[in-house]
Amino acid sequence: MVSSAIDTLQYLGFRLFGGGLSIFSSAANLETAGEVGSAYWRLSARHRRRAILNVQAAFPELSDAEAEALAEGSIRSLMGMFLVDSLMMSRRVTPSGWAQHVRLGPLADTVEVLLSDRPAILITAHQGNFELLGYTLSMLGVPITALARPLDNPMLHAWIHSMRTRHGLEIITKWGATERVVEAIARGAKVAFIADQNAGNDGIFVPFFDRLASSYKSIALLAVRERLPLVAGFARRCDADFRYEIVCLDRLEPEMWDEHPDPIFFVSAWYTWAIERMVRMAPEQYWWLHRRWKSRPRFEREGKPMPARMVARLESLPWLTPEQVANIRRHSETATADPAPGTSR
Repeated sequence: MVSSAIDTLQYLGFRLFGGGLSIFSSAANLETAGEVGSAYWRLSARHRRRAILNVQAAFPELSDAEAEALAEGSIRSLMGMFLVDSLMMSRRVTPSGWAQHVRLGPLADTVEVLLSDRPAILITAHQGNFELLGYTLSMLGVPITALARPLDNPMLHAWIHSMRTRHGLEIITKWGATERVVEAIARGAKVAFIADQNAGNDGIFVPFFDRLASSYKSIALLAVRERLPLVAGFARRCDADFRYEIVCLDRLEPEMWDEHPDPIFFVSAWYTWAIERMVRMAPEQYWWLHRRWKSRPRFEREGKPMPARMVARLESLPWLTPEQVANIRRHSETATADPAPGTSR
């Protein structure tokens, strides 16, 4: 009974809050949400330290003040997405008015994949507004099936789910999703993954900002087994008046990994490299709270040098320079601990 009452109060609070957003301008709402983010930033020393250390690991050229400003900006952006944009999305992005709020930016050579009947994998990250990405593409006729964790509050989950799926987006909860993912592929859907979180000690370790990071092996296994192209993109906030740009920056076709000696490593490294490029385009819109480098490869945990096989894997990636490979090896040898320790992922 207590749990049910708390769920009801949370649900009613969010509904009232969401309704009240229309009273004020988008800029005013985002500023308020940003102040909530700054308050959280000041009160949570552990998360503040983690975000700063992550920024410094990715961008060592920044001064301490610049790293702190970027990390705080990302928290403000996060609060703006959750408290404002996610609740206003279904009102602003409609079949008749979406172009006032979302523009299709650089799409590289991904249009062919998005508009074809071929199934594909859509890779994005906790970057910009990942809710908006699948929502808008689905409304424009691209069949998107996205994996998402169900919310703990069942009433909030039902409400948010109804907004997310209003214009054709299909949501699959992560629990027991394999069968439904296979069905979506058979229908020619684009299956969307948010693929930037730590995948644990059993994940596949690939470069991310010149450090090895544990990534999801299952995405590459699916792509290689089903011979699915991958498209990487995100929705970038352009200003405070609910204006976004959808950027699809690259695609990977099966022919590109066919000749590689380790296609699972190649595909995993490619989509992680794509995520790094997304982050570099708008670093203030990335979730620097994640412990992206939390898990370490076995050889690091055992205090051993990087195996020759791993060095060869890195050298086989065409986008890595010899200097980057050297940096990855140096970080592996001298910075084996998580740069942003904490208790959550």
